[in-house]
Amino acid sequence: MYAIVKAGGRQEKVAVGDTITVDRINAKVGASVSFPALLLVEGANVTTDPKTLAGVKVAGEILEETKGPKIDILRYKNKTGYRRRQGFRSQLTRVKITAISK
Repeated sequence: MYAIVKAGGRQEKVAVGDTITVDRINAKVGASVSFPALLLVEGANVTTDPKTLAGVKVAGEILEETKGPKIDILRYKNKTGYRRRQGFRSQLTRVKITAISK
């Protein structure tokens, strides 16, 4: 059984025991979080009905907070001496899926 959940502005395919990386969740390590399910696949049965999916909860446990890869941003205009350099690393959270309950 697996589910498609909405996590951090994106959709992720998850099953029990999977570890996913999502945008930062403001909670402590070891805390439990739940995600809304958008689709549930159980063998040959596919559930897409919003009323049925409202009762489906995908639970997870926060493992750690990490940072994404560094992105280098360079702005440059020719012949004017204009140069700006900037870097960015996104804040991420690793979550282990513990249960998919109906």
